[in-house]
Amino acid sequence: MKLPSLNIAQFTAPFPLIQGGMSIRVSTSALAVPVANCGGIGVIGGSGLPPEELKQDILKAKGETDGVIAVNIMYAMKNFYNLVMSSIEAGVDMIITGAGFSRDIFKIGREHKTPVVMIVSSPALAKLAEKLGAAAVIVEAKEAGGHLGTDRPLREIFPPIREVVKNIPLIAAGGITNGYEMAEMMDQYGADGIQIASRFVLSKECDVSDNFKQVYLNAKKEDIVMTSSPVGMPGRAIDTPFLQDLKAGKNVKAKKCEFVCLKKCDHHYCISERLIQARDGNVEEGLVFSGENTYKMKDILSVAEIFAQFKSQAESVYKEGRGFSPIA
Repeated sequence: MKLPSLNIAQFTAPFPLIQGGMSIRVSTSALAVPVANCGGIGVIGGSGLPPEELKQDILKAKGETDGVIAVNIMYAMKNFYNLVMSSIEAGVDMIITGAGFSRDIFKIGREHKTPVVMIVSSPALAKLAEKLGAAAVIVEAKEAGGHLGTDRPLREIFPPIREVVKNIPLIAAGGITNGYEMAEMMDQYGADGIQIASRFVLSKECDVSDNFKQVYLNAKKEDIVMTSSPVGMPGRAIDTPFLQDLKAGKNVKAKKCEFVCLKKCDHHYCISERLIQARDGNVEEGLVFSGENTYKMKDILSVAEIFAQFKSQAESVYKEGRGFSPIA
């Protein structure tokens, strides 16, 4: 059975898939545009970028596709509001945010007619987000890569959140690697769509270094570990030499804070510096964020091939979802 479209505020994604917004130039317009062209929601990772650079990349994306382009900005960023306003000025379709909770963002969204999508990991925050005006909620569980707000699995936390979020779309995120799991979350759990990130790192269009992609391809289950982050949240990453040094208690602090990027930072290492190093190919000294199930993925495909694979697999088993249905 054909999967339904994903309707968020005034925007419709023909295929109910959001590409996760991976920061520090992992998710740029180079990835977001082909995702949008395939009918999903393409997301530019805005955290850690200068506002003007983010603005220009959104403008580039908007000029290259008629599909839906969003931006993901962590609330933990010191220049959160500057990044939000730069995104709105560039004409971004929607803002996705997490790693903290902002009430003011909903007011800004209303003022500028820009939908806000909140990433949460609990029923309480999901209910609050809907009450404050979120256009949709993404439920992100422990299987996700990067910063995590829970240690509980997706199939455990999704049902109680589905019970309290009634009037806006609810999207499942964390550890989804194929279309069969997509159909499961939509058919059996009532998700209105899914968000995936790690699968898109292993796409031809993702413009991280080949070394970064090779770490993904070589990863075994036991190589994907939990670590601490200067953001103040746990994070999931691949066990590179840098993480091994961190775990061993070695001094991995930066000599000087070049970025001053976080509202609150415990400074046990510079996260921006380490993410940039990994993105550019220095995977020995860099931080390589990764979803829990990255080890299951063993090929690099084009974005179009990833969509075709998910569509074929999902629609071969999908029956009928029980999620949110907008009133005509």
